[in-house]
Amino acid sequence: MSQIFYRISDIFFLVFHLVLVIFNLFGWIWKKTRPANLITLLLTGVSWSLLGIFYGWGYCPLTDWHFRILEHLGYTGLPNSYIKYLLQRLFHLDLPAVLVDRVTLITFLGALGGSLFMNVKDLIQKRKG
Repeated sequence: MSQIFYRISDIFFLVFHLVLVIFNLFGWIWKKTRPANLITLLLTGVSWSLLGIFYGWGYCPLTDWHFRILEHLGYTGLPNSYIKYLLQRLFHLDLPAVLVDRVTLITFLGALGGSLFMNVKDLIQKRKG
């Protein structure tokens, strides 16, 4: 495949994955996006845990695909964490992997908790009439 395809794919995955991360973190705030947010958070959790049994804890197919594209573009030494990669690429921050992983997990669990709480709250309000 051509370099142009890989460069376009790189930009696509960078934007798409970043938007998904932001949506996972904040999509529970708006009532209209809460159900979709809960679904994406649950899919993320399933990917990290269940797929993680086979591919390693925290596995994400989007990260895997994007990193394969980056390898075709000549990138080496990519981190295990997509969030660490984003911090390096977008902000030139090279934080310790353990810190990034812990903050990622804590913020994911916080977003999941917020999403579950708000979705249940909306369901109860809907049933009350």
